[in-house]
Amino acid sequence: MLRLVPDRLKDSWKSVERNEITSLEFQEEQDFLVGQYRKRWTEAILFRDHRDLKSSVLAELAEYLAMDDLNEIRNRCMQALSHVKTEWEAHVDRGDRGSVERFYDESKAMLYELMWWHTLADDTSPLAYVTALEFARQTACRSCLDFGAGVGSGGLLFAANGLDVTLADISSSMLHFCRWRFQARGLGARFLDLKEEGFPREAYDMVAAMDVFEHLVDAEGTARDISRAMKRGGYLFGRFHGEVDEDRPHHIVQDFGPTMNCLKSMGFAEVWRDEWLWGHQVFQKGY
Repeated sequence: MLRLVPDRLKDSWKSVERNEITSLEFQEEQDFLVGQYRKRWTEAILFRDHRDLKSSVLAELAEYLAMDDLNEIRNRCMQALSHVKTEWEAHVDRGDRGSVERFYDESKAMLYELMWWHTLADDTSPLAYVTALEFARQTACRSCLDFGAGVGSGGLLFAANGLDVTLADISSSMLHFCRWRFQARGLGARFLDLKEEGFPREAYDMVAAMDVFEHLVDAEGTARDISRAMKRGGYLFGRFHGEVDEDRPHHIVQDFGPTMNCLKSMGFAEVWRDEWLWGHQVFQKGY
């Protein structure tokens, strides 16, 4: 398998440590490679004829929500994280699965929070979807489940690059928005509302679970469900990290030891890890 961008950058930093290249040369290489990721991400999710992510997101939300005031939409995006926190603290019992699921189904602020996150204005970690796309191509994956798809940006990237994509979420409102986004771009996908139906058996070459497991009431049970949905030899690509964050009380899992043990008990083996950029891992299901 070819080396992915995080691997190349880690190796380049070793060259800095050996005084083979300068730290400035390394930074230029990292800026270039991450910039290529940014370009691919941007091209996949831009709306209509927009050329930058922020204006694209504002215009897309305006059209979907039938709102004319772009400044109001921007304000909602900028304040969305604090509003998500307020909604969570007002309505959710984190130990009650039904309560958590209702939050994601009914939250008004989450739509704005996720869409603004995907502008990369404050955090480039959504670009890990591009790493996942590269991994899928290098391992000949064709069918992909985007688990916890949210607003569907990762699914758009996958579909625009030829993968057969299923977007799954417990939020009917998010899936409605995802369908609208795909239709607006003339892209096809399957949409799975996990409140109404389960995963198909042994259907996917790869499952992407990007920043999802920290939201789950039953992470180990979900891992078992995902395993049944994967083909033998398939790959689970995700980030399994959480820490106490007072701004994100909806990140309810901080200890992923039990999840890792669950994957191991089902015959999964770690085959790749991003040790440089965003910390994602890939686990392969046994044959």
